[in-house]
Amino acid sequence: MKRTHYCGELRLQDAGEEVVLMGWVQKTRDHGGVIFVDLRDRTGITQIVFDPAEGNPNAHREARRVRSEFVLAVQGKVRPRPEGTVNPELSTGEIEVLISEVEILNTAQTPSFMIEDEADVSE
Repeated sequence: MKRTHYCGELRLQDAGEEVVLMGWVQKTRDHGGVIFVDLRDRTGITQIVFDPAEGNPNAHREARRVRSEFVLAVQGKVRPRPEGTVNPELSTGEIEVLISEVEILNTAQTPSFMIEDEADVSE
């Protein structure tokens, strides 16, 4: 897979476009089988979605292995977030990417604190 966009670039006008993103897993959430992952790179964060009913069941199975700070390459289709789920805190908060292919480029041990600007940690 060859990257087509950076995580912070996608907007609502990109809906329907097939994209390839690469980045680090910021956070994962499993909502009854649908897995949401916040994928980040130097430009920002994009929410990616692994849905066995709409996407590739093999990609969904692989997503179950994903943890914070894993490095992924993903391919999927940009779509608007469902009504009521827009995140105004993110520049990419109006869209998500439904994943059809995933490749785990690198695994990672779970860090002892979240890697983010506002992390409240001491030395």
